Amino acid sequence: MVSHAVHDWSLHRTLGRFVSVHANPPGASTGMSPADPDPGALALLDLPGELAARGYDTVQLCHFHLPSRDRSYLDELRSALCDAGVVLDALLVDSGDLVDLTDAEIHERWIAGWLEDAAALGARRARVIAGQSEPTPHRLAQSSQALRRLAQGSDVRVVTENWMALLPTAAEVHLLLDACEGQVGLLVDLANWTGPDRDAQLASIGGRAETSHAKCRTTAEGVLDVDDYRRALHAVLGAGFSGPLCLVYDGPDPDEWGALATCRDVVDEVTTRTATA
Repeated sequence: MVSHAVHDWSLHRTLGRFVSVHANPPGASTGMSPADPDPGALALLDLPGELAARGYDTVQLCHFHLPSRDRSYLDELRSALCDAGVVLDALLVDSGDLVDLTDAEIHERWIAGWLEDAAALGARRARVIAGQSEPTPHRLAQSSQALRRLAQGSDVRVVTENWMALLPTAAEVHLLLDACEGQVGLLVDLANWTGPDRDAQLASIGGRAETSHAKCRTTAEGVLDVDDYRRALHAVLGAGFSGPLCLVYDGPDPDEWGALATCRDVVDEVTTRTATA
């Protein structure tokens, strides 16, 4: 297991709150608003070296953090990761809707382009949103078919996530993955589901996941809820999860590196106890 992995959304402020002009599918009426980086922001090309210096060996990158999709830039970023000894676990395609009522095919083609970029970057995986509408048998079938097409046409492993409206519970995740017949994997997010049965839901899918977003929630006071974090970690690890635990922090404290260090300490504690239990 890789224990020192991080999702770069955790460093959105460090990266200057940058959002690329390539963030949304063509013609999208809603989505992320492009934004230039704040003054003094850390450039994405410098992120691998900074991660390595702080003891991280694995990263997941949001697609909208890439300032350019030119092959020369992708090659440069891949070299920066290699030089720093940082593995790109996944490129996260954080937009697109495979069950969109009118533009599903357009979104699928757009996502396929990002899968090509993920391959150029040397990513192990690319995470794709299953769908952004409430689940029905038709929509789940539509999503599974699109995900399978994307996976068959990609040089990187395609995974989806227990995220957005199409996958509100473990039941829908299982239905979708079963329909994909192993061609599509799962990224499990520890904090996307918030119901009272969250831990049971996570335990249900944890053994099917190959990577993660190990997000620690914050309390109403803005403090990291480490007790809740331990419960979520135990739920997925107890279910047999053995992939990278990619730290996610998006709380109000602007000290992103400090918050990540706290999360890492909890992950190290829980994984050590689990390994020796």
